[in-house]
Parts: sequence; C-alpha cells; structure tokens
Amino acid sequence: MNVEEPKQAVSERAWFKSSYSTGSGGECVEVAACPGTVCVRDSKVKAGPILTVADGGWVAFLEFAARN
Repeated sequence: MNVEEPKQAVSERAWFKSSYSTGSGGECVEVAACPGTVCVRDSKVKAGPILTVADGGWVAFLEFAARN
C-alpha cells in the first residue's frame, strides 16, 4: 500500500463515490480503477494524497468489509 501520486495521472472522470455517500459532508472517499491498482482519495481534498492498493489487497479489503 502506498500514499503517493500514482505513476499515471488519474482522469477526474475515473473517480467515483460509493452510493452510500451523501452530500452532507460525511467521511467520503472516492476510488478509481488504475492498471493493477485501485486508487483511493478523500473526496473533499481532491488535490491531496492518493492511496494506491494492489488489486489483490483491494479484493481482500472488500471481502473483509462484507463480512463485518
């Protein structure tokens, strides 16, 4: 897992929020599929750091979240 700018620029159109996100200013993140990784950022700080997670790590995270 890395917190850095991805090697390739991520298009603004690639980012999306969860359907659970609301416009009321909660803890919102956006994700974007990148080659071999998933990029994650704070939706309120678009120019801030980007967390990159390998595809396998993202799948493991989603499986864990679904169980809990």
